[in-house]
Amino acid sequence: MTELQRHAEQIYKEAIRRALPDVAVKEALKDFRPGSGRTLLIAVGKAAWQMASAAMEAVNVDGGLVVTKYGHSRGPLPSLEILEAGHPVVDAASFAASERALELVRGLGEGDSVLFLLSGGGSALFESSDLSLEEFQDINRRLLACGGDIREINRVRKRLSNVKGGRFGEACAPARVFSVVLSDVLGDRLDMIASGPAAVDASTLEETLAVVETYALKLSPQARALLERPLPAALPHVESRICGSVSQLCRTAAEVCRNLGYEARILTDQAEGEARETGAALAGALLREREEGRPLALILGGETVVKLTGGGLGGRNQELALAAAPVLAGAEGTALFSVGSDGTDGPTDAAGGYVDGGTRDRLRELGIEIPAVLAENDSYHALERAGGLIVTGPTGTNVNDLSVALYWPPDMKREDRKVLSFFMYGRFSGAEPD
Repeated sequence: MTELQRHAEQIYKEAIRRALPDVAVKEALKDFRPGSGRTLLIAVGKAAWQMASAAMEAVNVDGGLVVTKYGHSRGPLPSLEILEAGHPVVDAASFAASERALELVRGLGEGDSVLFLLSGGGSALFESSDLSLEEFQDINRRLLACGGDIREINRVRKRLSNVKGGRFGEACAPARVFSVVLSDVLGDRLDMIASGPAAVDASTLEETLAVVETYALKLSPQARALLERPLPAALPHVESRICGSVSQLCRTAAEVCRNLGYEARILTDQAEGEARETGAALAGALLREREEGRPLALILGGETVVKLTGGGLGGRNQELALAAAPVLAGAEGTALFSVGSDGTDGPTDAAGGYVDGGTRDRLRELGIEIPAVLAENDSYHALERAGGLIVTGPTGTNVNDLSVALYWPPDMKREDRKVLSFFMYGRFSGAEPD
């Protein structure tokens, strides 16, 4: 592992560690006042297991349900059912889990409470519809592949759903709902996070139909009719708290970078757009802004999109990183990484990717040309060959993505650093600096 790779690992590991929901959930629950009746816990999302585990240390519950992505459960939790389902595409388990959640909250009274813990991924994991599973899956796949941003995609999905757009919150009435939300949506809009199961929707039917027209989505008459169903206009029995976001992820990354000796700049915590373009632009900014003798870190947070043009394997973070490699080619002391805070990037076991100034040439020596790889959306296998896959496993949180471009002057001597040894060795391992 090179020094830049070690720096990258320190940055993303610490940023993700501090974004874990345990402390944030417990802090939010200081405001929770259960009613005189039963308290049910319903946790949904890629971080659902960890959020539920943290909540149960702070609150007594009478049962409930955890719905999370396959492989994201960490074992049994007392009195809770744990169901795993599909992501990013809804599957039969998603429908079954959502029906079970609706079954649990039906018939609750005014003295009862629902502790609803929500994190990203819920748009696929938590779903019920009057459409057949096959039709819903087909629409979902086309939405994910169309190039639309997550807000546009969710506008359509929530109106086809029996649990999104506030409908699950409505189903809990008259019980009080206390919702704790780990945000993976830029701007932290409650109606957009996991398509807002317990939030009043701020979008209009006209905006939803505009998405259908913009991306030429062909819908059946039944699906068209479902889009026009009214969503709940008010949910007075629901109270919500945001307990984590991508802005925190970026701030932590900047702090770690500064402790390592970099000048750290957060360019934005609301990055959007196409992954390839973002990766190339971030790498280009690093080359323009670097100065001899001054380590520099440029930080982006947000969530890009991938427009599918091929049949390869990868995710937005891997594609973003790989697209930066030709820009950085030949530039010593440069690197760029991009990771999904949840530990899974697209339909892969990787969290993201890492490239440096030598990645393009290493791949060329293997007969691999990056433009062809990107056209095939096969960033996973290229990064695997280049030694640039970042694999963390499921992290237990989900607050968007972190992308960082690094410049460390190649001739900077160890004794010239502001750093590093105490931070890397002392704080993290307890060892003495060498």
